[in-house]
Amino acid sequence: MDVETKLELITRPPTEEVITIEELRELLETVEHPVAYDGFEPSGLAHLPFGVLRAIKLEDMLEAGCRFKLLLADWHAMINNKMGGDLNKIRKVGEYFIEVWKAAGIDLSRVEIVWANDLVNDRDYWRYVIMVAKSITLKRALRALPIMGRREGEMQEAAQIIYPAMQVADIYYMGVDICQLGLDQRRANILARELASKFNRKKPVAVHHHMLMGLQGPIESRGYEEDVEMDLEIASKMSKSIPETSIFVHDSYEEIKSKIEKAYCPPRIVKGNPVLEYAKYIIFRKMKSLYIHRPSKYGGDIEYWSYEELEKDYVEGRLHPADLKNAVAEALNQIIKPIREHFERDPHARRLYEFVKTQEITR
Repeated sequence: MDVETKLELITRPPTEEVITIEELRELLETVEHPVAYDGFEPSGLAHLPFGVLRAIKLEDMLEAGCRFKLLLADWHAMINNKMGGDLNKIRKVGEYFIEVWKAAGIDLSRVEIVWANDLVNDRDYWRYVIMVAKSITLKRALRALPIMGRREGEMQEAAQIIYPAMQVADIYYMGVDICQLGLDQRRANILARELASKFNRKKPVAVHHHMLMGLQGPIESRGYEEDVEMDLEIASKMSKSIPETSIFVHDSYEEIKSKIEKAYCPPRIVKGNPVLEYAKYIIFRKMKSLYIHRPSKYGGDIEYWSYEELEKDYVEGRLHPADLKNAVAEALNQIIKPIREHFERDPHARRLYEFVKTQEITR
């Protein structure tokens, strides 16, 4: 596969930002199978961003020839007080995450699953953590807290201050070439880039994907980023800790339909419209088309073969929000159905799901 094709795969939506394109091209020209990674705190049930969107991007990276590492950041989740900070519970949620990936169609033989619990057993890992922590100011560490989904004033425990240093240490210790994470993780990735030469480590290319919006639509900025648009996107992301604004991979068609019916979806408006987002970033990546069923008096059935075509009709008022919502709900159900059924059929997966479902989800 030529470099330009690999570049197109890595940068296609939901990728939203690459730091930098020139460095990525140079990396692909010189390294046949660069090491990429994404990291996850095991915390709660899988929703669309985790169970579907991340799988879409992972498939792009694998097709481009990347050697991919999926980091189950159990110690990070413990520091962030997920699952009450109980490592045993966090471990079971991590095992559930693996079943989600399997059900989503990810070929686990092509990825390396890494547990943070294994990394922390090596003193060299902690050497990186301390070196990074000694290289940044307390203010800089606090500014990086958005990677935990928190702001400066929300830090309550001293352990949380080492979280950014641990995330940078993850990158150095695993020998990462490409950090392929959500836009909300950019501050840790930029920190890893800035300090790499100091520790004689590779300067990773940062590939940040779009943060899928919650059903509630846009909410006010929260101070996660100086850039207003970026801050709004992070603040408005779908969050499993706010279940009424999330679609989960276990939701039935009736639940999906009910949630989508209540979603923010103003007529003719694209910006901040979560229903159009789901069509753009998920449906047209997983399906060839989107079929709209509607009475003949409202124009009859219509099939869209591209998101651009769909958006154009919506903006010009030829597609009503109710018809869009019905079609998106049906399409999302088709996409989620194999994942949902895996947890219904497989006894091991079912037990893990039942365990996670009973746990209190903390932000």
